[in-house]
Amino acid sequence: MSKVSTAACREAVKAVMTGAEEKQRKFTQTVELQIGLKNYDPQRDKRFSGVVKLPNIPRPKMKVCVLGDAFHCDAAKKVGLEFMSVEDLKKLNKNKKLIKKLAKKYDAFLASEVLIKQIPRLLGPGLHKAGKFPTPISHQDDITVKADELRSTIKFQLKKVLCLGVAVGHVAMTEDQLVANIMLSVNFLVSLLKKNWQNVKSLFIKSTMGKPVRLY
Repeated sequence: MSKVSTAACREAVKAVMTGAEEKQRKFTQTVELQIGLKNYDPQRDKRFSGVVKLPNIPRPKMKVCVLGDAFHCDAAKKVGLEFMSVEDLKKLNKNKKLIKKLAKKYDAFLASEVLIKQIPRLLGPGLHKAGKFPTPISHQDDITVKADELRSTIKFQLKKVLCLGVAVGHVAMTEDQLVANIMLSVNFLVSLLKKNWQNVKSLFIKSTMGKPVRLY
């Protein structure tokens, strides 16, 4: 049973939107869900991590790079996605600094299925360490759809502290789109927790530059 009603969520979204409208910024502000947990010991209890796909793309500007065979490099070129071939990856010569730079430059990676097994050999553990190991794509996949799937996927991962934040949308979305994303994110997060709602101390949503608005 969700303890956050759709109506309460809508009120909070309205408050965030009003705040963003009153003080216009030169960029589209992201809307973030901030979660505070309780009765949880990150040292002892199992740390959770989960991935959920939202109905509306929260991060349209997310930079995706395709690590592709000839087929996928061509496909990426056609739709204007940035790409790198095996030759380009070999040129990095397992240089840690260059690989770190590559991992920093993009938010996520797609890689041809045939290349996935070669990635650790070509690049070492750099992408994996950055938490950006590529998502496999086959020749049947539509590359644009796959990139959009990445853009609409969010990850909840508990590290050593009891608070976490995820991007659930942006201020250019409609109220309904944001409400749908937030409700799905909240319910998914709660399903990951050991004692569900008893582990939730607080939920806030806020825009990049705005004030946090309490949800729970």
